[in-house]
Amino acid sequence: MTSPCPPIADADWPEAIASLRDGFAGRLNVYRVMAHHPALLAAWAPLRRHVVQDTALGAERSEVVILRTGHRLGSDYEWAHHVSRARALEMPDERIQSLRGPLAGMAPEDALLSEAVDALFDDKGLGAGLEQRLATAFGRQAVFDLLATVGFYSTLGFLLNTYRPPLDSNVAAELEEQPIGG
Repeated sequence: MTSPCPPIADADWPEAIASLRDGFAGRLNVYRVMAHHPALLAAWAPLRRHVVQDTALGAERSEVVILRTGHRLGSDYEWAHHVSRARALEMPDERIQSLRGPLAGMAPEDALLSEAVDALFDDKGLGAGLEQRLATAFGRQAVFDLLATVGFYSTLGFLLNTYRPPLDSNVAAELEEQPIGG
């Protein structure tokens, strides 16, 4: 299938968001696709900064939530990118792989975070008991950031599953050289 919105090349980058091209937006094909809607990409940038860099979840917990979200969405692009990011945080492949499976096969903290992701997909919210367990374990602001992270990456997953950008070459090369689980 030829995408109606392939990643935008530098030569065709919209002037309205020129300042984003040399930052996060120009580095990843998903954002080069989103550049077809410059106002959306410009509005996206501050939330992305919070969800990706300033989250109360912390880097590892955030990756657990993102990987489980990518898995639940069936987004190969998101999964691959966050396998790479999780590895950069020195998360072992076995732990990463476990996030695709049943909760019983995960470390307790990963299972709790994944249970929350599953509840958001299956129940469209967190029940009071689950929310309280999360707040007790990680703090209430982390619960808010978990909700925002699942929402943020679900939106990206919908874009990815609709427009199917190619996997970024650096991530493709990494996974070819070192396949997950291999």
